[in-house]
Formats: sequence, structure tokens, C-alpha cells
Amino acid sequence: MSEAAVFIAATFAAGLLSTMLRMPALLGFLLAGFGLNALGVQELPYLDFVADLGVTLLLFGIGLKLDVRSLLSREVWATTAGHMALSVAVGTGFLWVLALLGYPLLQGVDLQTLALVGFALSFSSTVFVVKVLEEHAELQSFYGRVAIGILVMQDLAAVIFMTVSGGRIPSIWAVPLLLALVPTAWVARRLWSHIPHGEMQVLFGLAMALGPGYAAFDAVGLKGDLGALVVGMLLAGHTAAGELSHILFQLKDLLLVGFFISIGFIGTPTAEAAVLGLLLLLLLPVQIVIYVWLLDRHRLRRRTSVKAGVLLGNYSEFGLIVTSVAVAASMLSEDWLVVISVAVAASFVAAALANEQSDTLLRWARTVMPGHPPDRVHPHERPISFGDARAVVMGMGRIGRSSYLELSQVHGLEVLGLENLPARVRGLRERGFRVVEADAADRDFWHRLESTHQVEIVVLAMPFHGANRLALQQLTAGDYDGVIAVVAQYDDEVADLVELGADVVVNLYEGAGATIAERAAEASAGSP
Repeated sequence: MSEAAVFIAATFAAGLLSTMLRMPALLGFLLAGFGLNALGVQELPYLDFVADLGVTLLLFGIGLKLDVRSLLSREVWATTAGHMALSVAVGTGFLWVLALLGYPLLQGVDLQTLALVGFALSFSSTVFVVKVLEEHAELQSFYGRVAIGILVMQDLAAVIFMTVSGGRIPSIWAVPLLLALVPTAWVARRLWSHIPHGEMQVLFGLAMALGPGYAAFDAVGLKGDLGALVVGMLLAGHTAAGELSHILFQLKDLLLVGFFISIGFIGTPTAEAAVLGLLLLLLLPVQIVIYVWLLDRHRLRRRTSVKAGVLLGNYSEFGLIVTSVAVAASMLSEDWLVVISVAVAASFVAAALANEQSDTLLRWARTVMPGHPPDRVHPHERPISFGDARAVVMGMGRIGRSSYLELSQVHGLEVLGLENLPARVRGLRERGFRVVEADAADRDFWHRLESTHQVEIVVLAMPFHGANRLALQQLTAGDYDGVIAVVAQYDDEVADLVELGADVVVNLYEGAGATIAERAAEASAGSP
């Protein structure tokens, strides 16, 4: 227990210092791991278990929100394939030049080995990307969904490599397992509908992620956390999927601290390994440019291409896994595991700083990148019109749907809903709701938006305070003169929203949907 106390105290202190310096807390967690290792503190025996559990729940939660069809979109699979090919070529060339210059660790290394290292460096970090998207309340933004789709495809490429490399050959039961998951998920979805809220929902999620997900895949020689992702995808679309994902994300945040600390215990880097790991950071700007160029070729807006490219500009924990498999198969020396661990950790630091400046980078990119004509831009990114709607509900979850019905059925208004989840949009349209697929937390949404002058009421019912706050700021900055009603969860959020100019703010526990719609209608009727 005393060893755990040392780890927790050091990690908290490093995380707190990082946040006080206006940097992401995960940078402090990384430094805590390296610092504890350098001081000779023994790694906790269960740290790897905690880290693996955090990553497993992360991927299961992503699966719950992932639309499988998004993986088949051209901007996802073509970008993944193109980036991997170009990234391997660039990485191999860079290491070859360093070898020609006489760098010690690269002497006598053949081109095939350099290409394998380049392959390990072609992956982006799922853990890092999701953390950044969560912090900016953009996990369901279009650029966030594209980035996650690319990450899933990269993870599949890593699994294929581990299979063909001889690191671990799947058993003959792998195919029957994959086929059995479909009826298993069908049964689980029906069972899920009868499970009460609270701790039973959490236990159900853990059981599915670790049972037919991690344990089953691991038993047949497949990557366990990939199994959690697949099971999550099969359960996606259930009415309780959003709630379970939200609950598990809170749990995995704590567990992922173990993941970041564990990176520091992979090995003690020599001077040559540390310097080479840091030199590999010079490839990150090239990685970003490749992502941006490929996404732009698919007619995505500059904001989407640049934000996704910067977000994916880091090295991955899957790169460490690929390297460790290659080391076990005697394809690489053990020194490379330390080199890649330094590169991954340092890339997190560099990428965190870059993402904090992503808006600045976007402004610069707009000066050198030509925009696409509105009629030729990607269908997901075309201009949006509210049409004849007199009320707009942004966020069509439980609260948003209740507000929509109150405004349309009780107050007789023409209402339009905005929702960024494609599956939910399709389901609501089938039920007769007027819904547009759009993300009000996407800053460029407001540039794509046509006129709002005919709209009398806007209800902000998105699940994250940051998203509602951003939409409120955009409305007030755009001189919108109608009623703005917002839902909040905590008292400090209520005060913040009122200060920013919200006309009506309703606490989540005050009846939410119907209440906020009623007060908004009353405020609109009473306004001049």
C-alpha cells in the first residue's frame, strides 16, 4: 500500500504542476513515470494490468459510439492506407540518412529493419487522440469521427502485422469466435434493455468488454483490446449506449493514468537511444502534412483536414506493441523498444502543445490552402440552412427530444433538431422528427450556417458543458437576438452560462427537456 501511495502522490503532484502550467495533465503523468523509474522506484506489480484495463475500456467506449459504416467511407480507409505507405517511406528515408551520417545505433542496420521501424512510427495514438477530443468536447465532431475511424483502421493493420510476423498466430477457433459474436451481441442487446441503471449498467459493460471482448479474443490469439472495440461496435446503437459510454469513460480516465505512467518503466534509455527517440520528433510535422494533404484530397474542409491532421500527429502505443512483437521475433534489437518509448512519450508532449495551438495553425493553413467550392465539398460539410424553423434544438438526446416535442406539440412552433450522431439522426427521422446532421460544437459549423434571423428560440441541449458553452458564445458573437436556453448539470455551469448571455438556464435535475422548452417559450413570448 505504501508503494501505491508513493505512485499516487508523485503522479498527482506532476499532474497538478502540469495543469498549473496550462498543459494537459497527461504530460505530468508521463514525467512521473520517467521520474519514478530514474529514481529507482520499483514498478507496481499491477500497473500493467491497470494500464491494459484502461485501454480496453477506452476502446470499448469508442466502439459504443462508433458507426461501423464510417470505417467504409473513402476519407477513412484511403487516408489510412495512403498515410501508412507514405509515412513508412518517409520514416525509412529519414533513418537511412541518419545511418549514412554515422549515427551509432544505426550502423550496419539493413533497409528492411529501417522500414519496420518506419512502420511502427506510422501509427497514431488512440489514447492520446481520445483524451484531446474529450477535453475539447469534440469526441463526436466530424473531424473527431474521421480521426477515430483512421485509428481503428490502423489498429487493424497492427493486428494483421502481429499475425503474419509470427508473434502470435491466431488459433483455428478465431473465425468461429468472430461469427459467434453476432448472435452473442443480439442476445446481449436484449438483455441490456432489462438491466437497471446504476452499478448494474457498469457491471454489464465491464462483463461485455472483458468477457466476449478481451478474454475471448485473447484466448484465440487475437489482440484483447481489439476484441473490446469489436464488441462495443456490435452493441452501438442501443438506447443506453451513450449512458454506458459516459459512465465507463469516467472510470477509464483514472485507469489510463496507469497507462501513461507505465510508459516510463519500459526501459532506461541510453544517451544514444534518447537522442534518436527525440530526433524522430522531426518526422511529426511531415506526418501531419501527409494527413492534411490526403484528407484535403477527399474534399474535406480546411478546418476538418487541419484539425484531424494535427490531432493525429503523434506516435502510438500500438507502435510500442508492434516493436515489442518484432523484438520477440528477433526482427529488431531491444534498443529499439527504448527508442520508440522515448519517441512516443516525447510525441505526446509535442502533440499536446500543438493541439493547444491548433486554431493558430488552422489560420495559417487557410492562407496557403485553397478552399473547396461549396457545391463540391464533402456532403457532411456543406452549408446548413434552418429553413422555416422558428425554434432550433441543438443536441437531440433525451433532453433535446423532450424539448423538441414540447415546443412543437404544446407551443405549435416549427422546430428543427441538430444532432451529430448519424445513427441517432436516422432513427429520429424515421420517427418523424425534422433533424439535420451537424455538430454545433464545431466552430466552422457557424461559418457554414446561413441565416438565423427567423429563429426565435435556440435550445442548447448537448451532453457536454463545453459544447453548449461554445455554441452560446457563437450565437452571442453573431448578434443573434432570439431566446437562448441552455441545460446545465452543475451550479457553477449555470452561473457561467448566465454570465455569457443565456436567457434561460435549467439545471439537469429540474425536469430538463420540457422545463427548458416551456421557459424558453415564455421568455420568447415576453420579449419585445
